[in-house]
Amino acid sequence: METDVPALAGTVQVSGSLPCGGWDCECAFNRQRGCCCAARDFFNLEERVFTQMMGQWEALKQLNGQIQALAEGRQVAFTATLTPMTSCFGPFTVGVPIPYREVSLNSASGYNPALGVFTAPWAGVYSFSFTVYSDVGLVGERLYHRVMLMQDRSPVVSVWEENRDDGQDSATHTVLLTLAPGGQVYMTLQSGRELCGDTQGRNVFSGYLLYATEE
Repeated sequence: METDVPALAGTVQVSGSLPCGGWDCECAFNRQRGCCCAARDFFNLEERVFTQMMGQWEALKQLNGQIQALAEGRQVAFTATLTPMTSCFGPFTVGVPIPYREVSLNSASGYNPALGVFTAPWAGVYSFSFTVYSDVGLVGERLYHRVMLMQDRSPVVSVWEENRDDGQDSATHTVLLTLAPGGQVYMTLQSGRELCGDTQGRNVFSGYLLYATEE
């Protein structure tokens, strides 16, 4: 390249062939005083970085979609109550599962209202809550109930009442359990006990999947 570089104060004028290599000598020496000689390299670098970022963005979008699809496929929750009654459920000569038949939520269909049993569709940590209520009528009549939360036929927690101080009482309990696929959780009324006078569905059994775990 043959060029004449304009002489500036305190500089030496250069003429003849310049060893530009990959530089944009026309820009560097004839158009502006700043160094735009690496503009092409910067542009190419910018293009490569932008392309890589867009590729990573698309990969993240796909991954997020897969995570959402997996999470939506594992939404498990249920809520059920005892059918309102003016009489009593029980007493029985053996422990009996409590049939919470009034179902208001049953995502993933894990709860069986006919049996009162929840069966875990996936391995995970589950939260279960229950409220026990009984009203035997007049003060002086005996409140006498004991309800147990069972996991695979083994008692986990229970609430009970046996007094003549008042005619009605309630209690609530929450517990976290780790279940394998097919693991079952249900409520049992202990033999000889009874639940009475629940006319507004205060006996409630509910649960949900907190997070899934590897099987």
